[in-house]
Amino acid sequence: MQRLAPIVHRTPLLTSQTTNDFLQKKVYFKMENQQKTGAFKFRGATFKLMQLTKQQLKNGVITASAGNHAQGVAYAATKLGTKATIFMAEKTPLAKVNATRNYGAEVVLSGETFQEAYEASLEHQLRTGAEYIHPFDDYDVMAGQGTIAMELLRQEDRIDTIIVPVGGGGLISGIAVAAKHVNRNLKIIGVQASGADAMYRSYHTGVTENLSSVKTIAEGIAVKKPGQRTLPIIREYVDDMVTVSDEEIAASIVYMLERNKTLMEGAGAAAIAALFAHNKQINSRHCGVIVSGGNMDISTMPRIQQLAERLHDPVLVHS
Repeated sequence: MQRLAPIVHRTPLLTSQTTNDFLQKKVYFKMENQQKTGAFKFRGATFKLMQLTKQQLKNGVITASAGNHAQGVAYAATKLGTKATIFMAEKTPLAKVNATRNYGAEVVLSGETFQEAYEASLEHQLRTGAEYIHPFDDYDVMAGQGTIAMELLRQEDRIDTIIVPVGGGGLISGIAVAAKHVNRNLKIIGVQASGADAMYRSYHTGVTENLSSVKTIAEGIAVKKPGQRTLPIIREYVDDMVTVSDEEIAASIVYMLERNKTLMEGAGAAAIAALFAHNKQINSRHCGVIVSGGNMDISTMPRIQQLAERLHDPVLVHS
């Protein structure tokens, strides 16, 4: 954690009396949407790159991503003096492509889907010998994300529960291991979008579940299959997994924008959505909520508003 300190932001902890009063518990929002590059991914990418040898850094790094991981790797590579090559699908929004380029990476547009871009990146890695930086299924990446828990518990040592959004599982794996190392009685609850619930199903059935397709406004956690390395960690260290609907996620985005003047992307809103949706089942007095990112495409706001209004919850929709 000390090694990351000069490079990553120590993100703030936000509280809201309105939220506390409604939920009847103290809620602490860990604002990783205010991290460099707008998401927690910068932590894992930076920590991973810090483990590489001088020769590995000289060879460069490579990954495939449609969003936050791309920008995290690009900026971390610039900070540590190595070249990053990021493969993205040809249909990736230009804003994301330009943001990644602006952080210093070479962007290669390849294929119609993320999967095709990912496969192209693997082929390129074999040709060049660059180090592959996986977005979640890597122990060093998980360790970097775990610094969030260490920071959170230093900022507020009364926290008894942490709610974490889950896609491939890198974020919750790192947080769960770090938090239980500090206090094994801490409860860790993972959240998935109901339209992308591979990890939720795998956790509860004991069988690895792969989805043929995913559909959610929370594209940052829209992952079809659990990580091979993350799933065993989650089964061992995570206390529960729940799901939330796109309507609940959208309503939480609007709520946080109106009440706390803070912008969250869909994945970043998933944990607060879970706290509202499952509040009665979450037995906590001091609850930490991971706001994982804030890189939202503003053009999607009308759709978010529409979804939010479908949820007949006066607190979330008409606060």
